[in-house]
Amino acid sequence: MRTLTSYHHEKMKHISPSQQETSTRSGVLNAVAAYFIWGLAPIYFKLLVDIGAGEILMHRILWSSAFLFILVLVSKKWLVLVQLCSQPKVIAKLTLSAAVLALNWLLFIWAVNNGHLLDASLGYFINPLFNVALGMAFFSERLRRNQKIAVALAVFGVMVQLFTVGSLPIVSLALASSFAIYGVLRKKMHVDSFAGLLIESLIMLPVAIIYWLYFVESPTANLSLNSNTLNITLVMAGIVTTAPLLCFTAAAKRLTLSTLGFFQYIGPSIMFILAAFYYKESMQPAEFLTFVFIWSALALYSFDAYKNMKRSRVNQP
Repeated sequence: MRTLTSYHHEKMKHISPSQQETSTRSGVLNAVAAYFIWGLAPIYFKLLVDIGAGEILMHRILWSSAFLFILVLVSKKWLVLVQLCSQPKVIAKLTLSAAVLALNWLLFIWAVNNGHLLDASLGYFINPLFNVALGMAFFSERLRRNQKIAVALAVFGVMVQLFTVGSLPIVSLALASSFAIYGVLRKKMHVDSFAGLLIESLIMLPVAIIYWLYFVESPTANLSLNSNTLNITLVMAGIVTTAPLLCFTAAAKRLTLSTLGFFQYIGPSIMFILAAFYYKESMQPAEFLTFVFIWSALALYSFDAYKNMKRSRVNQP
């Protein structure tokens, strides 16, 4: 099966240079928009700081399902959705990926609203290096020398915090690993991104509704008693989830994965700035040292990816 990168190159051969330039520019704008929205997402969740993480997750699932359902209809992917629903093995795999995604969403919401935004930022900085390790484990990808050094730097950075502070950055590692595992599960399935995410949301939906009806005891659970402002903010959870996904998918269609990878640090960088300078979260010297090692690892990783991308272009017929 062709990779997304080779498919991208093959597709680019059939369009004019001006069309290719326009497509690339559009891809870059969509990539920046996607990661920028993901980076600013904590500001949204901070608006709901008085609501429990489980209740926010419930609304995220509910309204994401609604928006994704509309999206699938508008994009005329209804038949794709029906076809996927008729495959029990695919549904079973999407159930597993939905569970991992729900865990990632819950962890992120909890981290943001409990003063752990720095941990969330570190988690998404570590995520690309988790992807490298999982690619080696599940897709037989071989690490280049610089990639091995980058992974070693990241591991050393985590160990510094373990031996200096006395604990691992559990929240960061859980966010990074859950999102990386989710990526591996979805990559192995080869299903349409929107239809697949809608099915995942629909799988989560019954659990969310049961939780809403029988387990949420907060005064905000009854929407009829809330202010219009609060209800609109809760419904916005669906847009906060689907809008960056729309932009990301549009970018992925127009850019190579190597190029797209250079934009993935926008999100955690914004989170770090928000945590350190706006929300004034405290950071111990050892924790900052961990960031330094992770940033060094990512700089080396990005440099290696850039060199490899240039080499591929030179060798391309």
